[in-house]
Amino acid sequence: MMRHDWTLEELETLHKLPLLELISQSHTLHIQFHPIGEIQVCSLISIKTGGCPEDCKYCPQSSHYQTSVSAQPLMQYEDVLNDAKKAIAMGATRVCLGVAWRGVRDGNQFDEMLKMVKGITSLGVEVCCTLGMLNESQAKRLKDAGLYAYNHNLDSSEEFYKTIITTRTYQDRLNTLDIIEKTGISVCCGGIMGMGETVSDRMKLLLTLAKRNPHPESVPINRLAPIPGTPLENRPILSIWEMVRMVAVARIVLPKAMIRLSCGRLEMSHEEQALCFLAGANSIHAGEKLLTTPNISVSEDEKMFALLGLKKRPAFSAA
Repeated sequence: MMRHDWTLEELETLHKLPLLELISQSHTLHIQFHPIGEIQVCSLISIKTGGCPEDCKYCPQSSHYQTSVSAQPLMQYEDVLNDAKKAIAMGATRVCLGVAWRGVRDGNQFDEMLKMVKGITSLGVEVCCTLGMLNESQAKRLKDAGLYAYNHNLDSSEEFYKTIITTRTYQDRLNTLDIIEKTGISVCCGGIMGMGETVSDRMKLLLTLAKRNPHPESVPINRLAPIPGTPLENRPILSIWEMVRMVAVARIVLPKAMIRLSCGRLEMSHEEQALCFLAGANSIHAGEKLLTTPNISVSEDEKMFALLGLKKRPAFSAA
């Protein structure tokens, strides 16, 4: 049942359920709204890497920290199109373009971005962008170019967010989501687990998403990959049990959303990912790299799909 009136107490109660009971609830809902064993494969291309003015404590692309990532210029159109074609040949039906910008600025680089969106859309796949903040006219231009979805994560609860990022407010992020929604572009919005937040912070993030009407179309659930040089470099890796519980509660409160295993799959075995799929995850970010972070090899994912009998979700299935 689609609800927008969940309470924090309800979400925290769900999270505390015995694990098998929680998974049973989430799986029952999952198969009501989604084909069993169908997984959306997304590919993420970093088309402008590094040199970002934001101070997100988890991000190696921030210019505030000394990491192994250096600032790169915007990729050439042909190179981006070739990368997209390779991803599609490997089974991706959504291609996501990531840019290390604080926000969109009108000009040559944005015009080039629009050209990339058009070019990849013409290949018959869903195109998603994550470009930071933008205004309504820029969102409309992206929509006119064929953009299917826009990713703008809330990262965590509003309270915990302030301890991770100071260069942009939570309200800034919510405003961007409103603009995307108003323009008719599909909203992709999730968070990062394992930054030092509490369970209550995670549930508050889900509550914020569940209270949006409509719910986001896709919800990436990232497990922090601690990167040397960032303030979170010494954070321990979050346990798989916490990930499974997060996926399960997300599935219960956002029954129609695509729940995506994004960053953090590299350390997950096939068995651990299978538990996440059982709990309600039905989308992955595939490919050797997620922006600048290493990811599972495509051949390893192919093995997992064969082993678990998973099917790849066709593009534009939601429509």
